[in-house]
Amino acid sequence: MSASTLTVPRSNTSTPAIGKRPKRRWRRFQEWSLVTGLVCVTLLVGAAVCAPALAAFDPLRVDTATLLEPPSGGHWLGTDDLGRDVWSRVLFGGRTSLSIGVAATVLATALGVVVALVAGYWGGRLDGFLMRVMDAFLAFPGLVLALAMVSFLGPSALTIVLAIGIVAAPGTARITRGQILVGRRLQFVEAAIVTGATHMRIIVRHLVPNLAPLIAVQASLNLAFAILTECSLSFLGAGVPPPAPTWGAMLQKGYPYLDSAPWVAIAPGAAVFLTVLGFNLLGDGLRAVLSPRRA
Repeated sequence: MSASTLTVPRSNTSTPAIGKRPKRRWRRFQEWSLVTGLVCVTLLVGAAVCAPALAAFDPLRVDTATLLEPPSGGHWLGTDDLGRDVWSRVLFGGRTSLSIGVAATVLATALGVVVALVAGYWGGRLDGFLMRVMDAFLAFPGLVLALAMVSFLGPSALTIVLAIGIVAAPGTARITRGQILVGRRLQFVEAAIVTGATHMRIIVRHLVPNLAPLIAVQASLNLAFAILTECSLSFLGAGVPPPAPTWGAMLQKGYPYLDSAPWVAIAPGAAVFLTVLGFNLLGDGLRAVLSPRRA
């Protein structure tokens, strides 16, 4: 065979991108997290809002004839050690946990953003002082610090909101301050400073709108933390005083009956799990969707 008859195989110039398929799968997972979290949160919030219509019994009614009754057609999730309907108590406990979580998240977001704006915009010694105060709060475990505050002030819905809001604010301040330091060096912000715009105008018109995606993500994650902390405080006996139904108190009451009547603890435990999971998935999904690096 002569050399002229030899054929060289042609290489395929259209080589597929190696990282394209994994990136698509990762984006699909992020979108799935957002949708799943949104559905979970919507259902849980809807159930809490519509608790009076969905509850089959009064959550505070004691019925000694139905002590620790297993799930049935009359009591969908059974009854507790006082004969109270577990399904009704889970619904109304969700109202308590969600209301405290939302109020604490609003407080934490407001405190954190204000501290971050003051520290990140003006900087200097004020920035160093405020960040050292935030570091001092972050040095303590959040649950321990909240428990100490509630024990000092006395257990009530207001003190729990204050404690959780103060505990969650330093993390929000730290994350938001970093974004403000980046935003302050942007060209349109520097142009506004050169043109003589007031500090309030620069903060409200230029810095705060750029913080909206970060605040939305951090608020959803803080909400999961607030609900979990409220349930932990109630489980430890430092939550909303009885007879108000709370998921943490229901877990604490149902813990001794895990062997004989597990439904008393499983129902509120599942509610806490789904709520925290839903808000965490929502936060992760929002972070992926609102990220400026998303291609």
